[in-house]
Amino acid sequence: MAVQIHEACWRCGACIWECPVEAISPGEERPVVDTQACTECYGFFGESQCLVVCPAPGAIRVTPESPDILEQRFAYLHPGRQLQDTWIWRRFEQ
Repeated sequence: MAVQIHEACWRCGACIWECPVEAISPGEERPVVDTQACTECYGFFGESQCLVVCPAPGAIRVTPESPDILEQRFAYLHPGRQLQDTWIWRRFEQ
């Protein structure tokens, strides 16, 4: 699981509104991430938008998955859609 929402969450909903793939939904205690739908915003943005917009320190933690896995998930979930800003995700690969 790459994106996790922890108990520090204020339940403001910013991550839900910002997710381009609608992988985050309201949960009983805090928002829940659908790991099968989450691409960490790969293909849409250069970084995970939930993390960018979250006002609660430490509420969202991202353990990055490999760009190859994220690209496969993106292609499966969004066939025919053009990838954007992927160079940012690959800049540290060797």
